[in-house]
Order: sequence, then structure tokens, then C-alpha cells
Amino acid sequence: MQITPAEVAETMAMVTKQNLDIRTITLGLNLRGCTHEDVDVVASKVYDRMTSAAERLVPTAEQLEREFGIPIVNKRISVTPIAEVAAATSAHDLSPIALAMDRAAKEVGVDFVGGFSALVQKGASAADHKLMDSIPEALSCTDFVCSSVNLGSTRAGINMDAAFKMAGIIKRCAELTADRECIGAGKLVVFCNAVEDNPFMAGAFHGSGEADEVINVGVSGPGVVRAVLADMPKDADLTEISEAIKATAFKITRAGELMAREASRRLGYAQGILDLSLAPTPARGDSVANILEEIGVGTCGGPGTTAALALLNDAVKKGGVMASSSVGGLSGAFIPVSEDAGMIEAAEAGALSIEKLEAMTCVCSVGLDMIAVPGDTSVETILGIIADECAIGMINNKTTAVRLIPAIGKKPGDTLNFGGLLGYAPVMPVNQHAGSVFAQRGGRIPAPLNSLKN
Repeated sequence: MQITPAEVAETMAMVTKQNLDIRTITLGLNLRGCTHEDVDVVASKVYDRMTSAAERLVPTAEQLEREFGIPIVNKRISVTPIAEVAAATSAHDLSPIALAMDRAAKEVGVDFVGGFSALVQKGASAADHKLMDSIPEALSCTDFVCSSVNLGSTRAGINMDAAFKMAGIIKRCAELTADRECIGAGKLVVFCNAVEDNPFMAGAFHGSGEADEVINVGVSGPGVVRAVLADMPKDADLTEISEAIKATAFKITRAGELMAREASRRLGYAQGILDLSLAPTPARGDSVANILEEIGVGTCGGPGTTAALALLNDAVKKGGVMASSSVGGLSGAFIPVSEDAGMIEAAEAGALSIEKLEAMTCVCSVGLDMIAVPGDTSVETILGIIADECAIGMINNKTTAVRLIPAIGKKPGDTLNFGGLLGYAPVMPVNQHAGSVFAQRGGRIPAPLNSLKN
């Protein structure tokens, strides 16, 4: 489908007035050729592979920004899950690989690297356990490395032993980086039904069905959608609202399609997916919460919020999929509290609770994201939150995730200030009635009946 001059002009207006941007160009890299029994050799191979393959990524993205006038906020790399790359390694500590990934990121100038990851939805190998055990040290001693662990799927059920282990690791990551606003936990996410072509952090990794090098693009534009809805008549019905969002999502996705084509062509790498996710920023007006309020909800978190979010997420997907044959990743609406000015305000006002956010994750793209909880929150409570969120994903055959940040030494009403796109997070109260028996049972929650598709 040709990109027309009219589309270009309209896109420029979205950029200058409504915060449209390409949120990320992410280079997915296959690292399976980096295996070795010596962890230092693996680290050296990983560094060489990343720096050679990504050498032109940032200059190319910057050239595209200048030529087309569309900001590209982040340039990122995702790699093969390191637990797979390190399967032959005898070392128990895999943090040297994370350090090599971090050095490579700094060398080529990217913002984040994802893939210090393991997929343990049905069981964990020795390498998976080594990877999980290495996460706290890896995230505390690096700046740009992100980690993810897939704990469940509709096909496999939920690995509760791994979930409990990861609850403790989340707490440990926060403790090791308590002097840096507990950012270690902010670079770690656990999933159910993780996708293998996600360009967004902290959950990006390069899946096993992918080519050696792939360009995946994430495009965002909550401010554009909000502006369109703000101009609609107050008596417009919800069908009209949905149609307006669909049309806007189509236009936003076309901008991303153009950039994805050009980036993959110039770099000589395969064009992967285009992820149209309304990813908010702390900038005023660039908020998913504000979109829900434009739809008609009084304050985000109030009654009607989940229904409005369902409408938004569905319309975004329908509009986006008509604009590109390669829509993938997560594609929908994100609800990261610390990164959304409207959600921060709603949380501070008491309108938005963790329980309401959990309900919202039933209909949005991912899950509980960038939520600060009191530093004394127990591991058993964190496990319960993870299990609840994974159950939503497993039963509904959708991706769900948890990125909680235990705010060490802080209580509800305090804040963690990350700066930049990560914004700041008000510490939200948590239901502390999890008990201890459920967390300690372990085992696997079986896959649901609807997993039997064959």
C-alpha cells in the first residue's frame, strides 16, 4: 500500500501537536551461535555479536528521524533468551553475560537491551534456574539490561514453583538497588503467554522462530487518540467513538509501517512486526487514562473504566491491523502507572487501586505495569499478585504481566522518581491478606480446558 502525501502531512500534524512518536526500533538478534562452556567466552561472543550487528542501528534511526520528521524515542536490542544461550555453560553466575550486554549497549548507543530471560512455563532447566538466580546481581550491576521470565501459558498452565522464586527475586532486585529508587525491579517483568516478537521493554526477547536479525517497530500515540476524541461532540455514541479510534489507529500505524520498511531496508535485515501499542509517557496529554476520561469515565479507575478500556483496546487492534500486514507484538493499550500522568493522578487521588488495575488487565494489552508497592510487602503477597495476573492470562488466552517495584523503606503515599520515560510512581497500598499456605504449595496450576485446541 502506497504512503500518500496527504498521509505524510497529517502525520506531521500528529507529531507536532499530539505527541505521536515511534516509541522504539528494536533489533532482534539470534545469539545461539554464542554458546560455550566458559561463561567468559560466551560473554565475549555476545558482545562481539551485538556490537557488529547493531553498529548501524542508532545512526540509521537518527537519519530516519531527520528525513521523515517523526521522533524515534528509543533504539533497542532484544536477544535470544540468555538461559538458552548459556545452557552449555558450567558457571552458576551468569551476570558476566549481562555485563557484556550492557557494555555492548553503551558501545552502539542503544537505550535498552532485553533478553536476560528464561521461559519456564512448564518447567525450569538447570540453565533456567541459573538465569533466575543471576537476575538480581545482573540488574543491579548494569544500566541498560532488562530481564523477563515467562511463568505460564494457556497451553502449559502456571509454574507456581518458578512464580514463588520470582516473587523473591523481584524483592531482592529492589533491595539491591534501593539507593537508585529500586530500579532493578523496574527492569524485570514476569509474564504469562509472553510473545516472542515484543519490541517493548522490559519484556522483549528474540524468539526461537525468528530470523537471525529482525527489525521490530513499536509505534505509539495516546495523545493523538485523546485529541481526536476531545474534538468529538459530547453526544457522540460509543459506536462513533470506536470508529474514530479505529480510524486514528490506522493513521498512526501507517506512520510506523513507513519507518519499519525503511529501517529494515537500510539495515539489510528482515522486517518483523509492527506493534501498535498506546504506550503513555509522563508528558501532559500523552496518557491512556486521559483517553478513558475523554470516552466519558469521570476519573480513571472509576466505574466504567474497564469497559472503556475494552472499547479502546479493541478499536486500536482493528484499526491497526488494517494498516499493516505485519501487526504483532502486543498491540493495544498499555497501563503503566509510573509512565502515565493521568494514572499517577488517579492513583494519588485514590480512584485507582491495584485491584482495579487487575480488572483492567483483563481487557488491555499486558498487565500490572510499573506499580510501586510498599517496601515491606511480603514475598507471599507478591506471589499472590503474580498468580492472579497469570491466571487471567492463562484462562483468557492473552498476554498478561507483572512489573511490581517494592519501594524499600517507603510506605503508601511516598513516591519513587525514575525520571525520563519511566516517570514517577506513587507507592500504592496492597491487600496484605495473602497468607502463606497458597504461596508455599508449589506445583503447577494445570492448563485450562480451552487449551485443548487440537
